[in-house]
Amino acid sequence: MTEMEARANDNLSVAEQSEDRIFDRSLRPTRFDDFVGQDRIKDNLRVFVEAARRRGDPVDHTLFCGPPGLGKTTLALILASERGVTLHSASGPAIEHKGQLAALLTKLEPNDVLFIDEIHRLNAIVEENLYTAVEDFRIDIVNGDGPYAQTLQLPLRPFTLIGATTRTGLLTNPMRSRFGYVARLDYYPDDALRSIIERSARLLDLTITKEAAHELARRSRGTPRIANRLLRRSRDFAQVLSNGKLDAKTAREALERLEVDSAGLDQMDRRYLTVIIDHYDGGPVGIETLAAALSEPRDTLEDVYEPYLLQRGFLARTARGRVATRHAFEHLGKEQPAGTQTGLF
Repeated sequence: MTEMEARANDNLSVAEQSEDRIFDRSLRPTRFDDFVGQDRIKDNLRVFVEAARRRGDPVDHTLFCGPPGLGKTTLALILASERGVTLHSASGPAIEHKGQLAALLTKLEPNDVLFIDEIHRLNAIVEENLYTAVEDFRIDIVNGDGPYAQTLQLPLRPFTLIGATTRTGLLTNPMRSRFGYVARLDYYPDDALRSIIERSARLLDLTITKEAAHELARRSRGTPRIANRLLRRSRDFAQVLSNGKLDAKTAREALERLEVDSAGLDQMDRRYLTVIIDHYDGGPVGIETLAAALSEPRDTLEDVYEPYLLQRGFLARTARGRVATRHAFEHLGKEQPAGTQTGLF
């Protein structure tokens, strides 16, 4: 591949990702009534928002935990919308120093929401300055150096901090303890995903059969973001290869061409398991070794691929490393070596 072709492919990939983000935003619900799934969390947030509205106070600081694509950002947007205030978004790694934090905090109006995605990636100095902001609604600014330094206390308007993290274990205890409500989002059952797909299809003016919606739902890895992405790709196949209606046959053909199998595993999932099985006899194998073999960062493997494989029973974590389970051998049609650790699963 020439350098020009590689650059063109990179530009196409960026364009596709941007189009996906626009697509996801267009289907994002704006009210609790439209949000499907996570019923316990949704019901609790309804109560917190209504209580805060009656008192005229900001909603208590909230932390959303869970794998990517389950609705953490959407819930933050809905909370701000239902409370009738503005949501200000930021990313943990993007807040590099306390000056940027101060700029974010000072522009907040009373009861506004500050949403920080990947909050566990805040640097230590920024995080320490955030403590007084969320507890006392003030931020300390040091003016001058040495013996002439003075600490100025800048008051802030009452606000709600909403944090989102995919790595709860990396969040420091002092930061975690400052959230009044910690909500962990779980993977969605097939019925909830089917409802999400049918709602998205209506917004897209796409005719979809119940069988097709079920086929997409059971291969969506329990994740609404993936469900909507598969719906969008399947819609393309329906419009080009069929009469524009997405039925079960077209959905299955689309998913096969997208290399998403009956368990929702994509090419990278199968490659991950295949490396463990073919190269290391089913494991155990260390995560660093897998990251090198797959040319993927360790964080990507732990945050994106492993949670679903663990949940579905294809993978086990042991003290010695990752192990492919008997279920993984059977799904991939591999013969399990006699006497391997996978026989325990």
